[in-house]
Amino acid sequence: MNYPVWYLPEIGGNTLIALIAIVHVFISHFAVGGGLYLVLAERKGLREKSEAILDFTHGHSKFFLLVTMVFGGLTGVGIWFIIALVQPAATSLLIHNFVFGWATEWVFFLVEIIALFVYFYSFGRMEARTHQIVGWIYFGAAWGSLFLINGIIDFMLTPGGWLENGDFWLGFFNPTFWPSLFFRTFIALMMAGLFAYVTCAWQKDESLRFTMTRFSGKWVLTALAGGLPSGIWYVAALPEPAHKLVHGGSPTIVKALDWGLYATVAILIISLLCTVILPALHNRLIAFVVLACGLFFMGSFEWTREAARRPYVINEVMYSNGLSKADVEQANAEGFLQSARWSKFHTVDEKNLLEIGEDIYKLQCYACHSLGGFNNDLLTRTANFSLPSFMTYLEKIHERRYFMPPFAGSRDEMRALASWIVGDLHGKSLEQPEEVAAPAAGESVFAENCVFCHDADLIAERTNSWGREKIRSALNNLSALNPAMPDFEGSEAEKEALADYLVTYGQAPTSAPAAGEAIFAENCVFCHEATLITERTNGWGREKIRSALNSLSALNPAMPDFEGSDSDKEALADYLAAFNQAPPPPPVSGETIFAENCVFCHEATLIAERTNGWGREKIRTALNALSTLNPAMPDFEGSTAEKEALADFLFTQTQGGQL
Repeated sequence: MNYPVWYLPEIGGNTLIALIAIVHVFISHFAVGGGLYLVLAERKGLREKSEAILDFTHGHSKFFLLVTMVFGGLTGVGIWFIIALVQPAATSLLIHNFVFGWATEWVFFLVEIIALFVYFYSFGRMEARTHQIVGWIYFGAAWGSLFLINGIIDFMLTPGGWLENGDFWLGFFNPTFWPSLFFRTFIALMMAGLFAYVTCAWQKDESLRFTMTRFSGKWVLTALAGGLPSGIWYVAALPEPAHKLVHGGSPTIVKALDWGLYATVAILIISLLCTVILPALHNRLIAFVVLACGLFFMGSFEWTREAARRPYVINEVMYSNGLSKADVEQANAEGFLQSARWSKFHTVDEKNLLEIGEDIYKLQCYACHSLGGFNNDLLTRTANFSLPSFMTYLEKIHERRYFMPPFAGSRDEMRALASWIVGDLHGKSLEQPEEVAAPAAGESVFAENCVFCHDADLIAERTNSWGREKIRSALNNLSALNPAMPDFEGSEAEKEALADYLVTYGQAPTSAPAAGEAIFAENCVFCHEATLITERTNGWGREKIRSALNSLSALNPAMPDFEGSDSDKEALADYLAAFNQAPPPPPVSGETIFAENCVFCHEATLIAERTNGWGREKIRTALNALSTLNPAMPDFEGSTAEKEALADFLFTQTQGGQL
């Protein structure tokens, strides 16, 4: 509340932080691991007395200097610039609490600059042992920078004992300090190998290219092997709220982790096949592809680490909108606008209600939500709200969606924000009905609790075929369906009303007597007639028919399962069971069946002659597979009843007309 807002509604300041920070961290980890790579590559050249490897190392050190000191230096300045603009309160807190830590890191950085310039410009001119010492000095200073920055960055995620007394060392050596340090060290080593792939791909000497490509590949694989257990250790050290977000509680984290996993697998496969096993496959395209995978990996990690802090920018201290916990308590007691220095309004009045709401958006929501941008677009996320439902949502926004900060301010200020979003952004009515009619109770509950993430059409689609009881049961434990979905905390009556609303939403009423017949006509008649099903379910009770509708493919693999709702299945079972009890059709005449199917090739006397001595059952069995008697004879495709009647008729012919 004490700083102005750099307002870029379509982009969002945090998006710019992410873009600059990910690139900078990508380069800065290379700056750490690459120092060790240079020293060990030079040692390899000296031990093997290979001028080619030493020339490679010298050339790579130039590439290293340009990327880390020039480009990395620019992004380093950029990250300080952008965080000061977008998160000034958090930046100020970090500087004031860790001022000596930052000062020490800047000393290390100065040593890095001097050592790297000496290392590069004295390559081949300085005594080998002394030159390597310079390289080790660079790496030591670079890793020292990582050590210091790691403590401050992880303080933001896990302040630890600092929360109790503000002690520097408790904040620095926080609960995630050591696992993060190990994990980042292995990432730095991996980045060194990935960037070395680029230098390797430009080598004209095939033997040298193969040697250093394989050397770099082993470097990457070793780093991956160390990164896996340290990464698991890091995740295990996260506080419980962050742990839940990482394990499915946040959809954005889940997506980021998926990208990180894909990138890791790609790095592993490419490094194994194209560098270690078959270095001849390595080329410039592969070098840049695997380097891009490294960038995706780093982006995934940094995005996850940042998002796992939510709703805080400094865990348990300051929310992502720059308000501290103390600020929120004060705003709730005295009003938010009273102490908002960068708003021209300090009280709520109806005349300027929408302008006040926009100011509150800028100061409380804009830090995370853009307007029409690709990152956390507020327009799409609030499109389904009415004014009453959005007010209800804001009252418990932090409880319902933990990773969002609570609203800070009075109810009138909350109404101003809701009015601006619902009325100004979406052009909806701002009238508030005093009460909701009973028939609309479920719809009201839905509007107040669900529309921020879902519309009714989407839920109707996803619960298609769910019965009312299944929907009602799911409302008791929504997080079991999706860890990112908070459990519904409404009363039993609200759950009942919501279940009634959801099960009937989008379902056109169907008259009870015709319901089963209509479902049969829409789903079954393409393959079956009701009489055929009745014949095949002869002797089945209604419950057996109903049970079979749950898994039709178990009856016949060629039959698709019925995807209707439970109520559809109930109606269809009623229809089929009732149809099953209809009066049986008149007896089928065997002679008629013979005339319609057999006389084209046979006379009854001829068949009687050829089946002389056959019993009735043998004739009946033969009718199931006539082609086995004679391949030229087609199988009889009549119903079971028709086969029975035909068998009776033919048997009477063999017996002189007596059955």
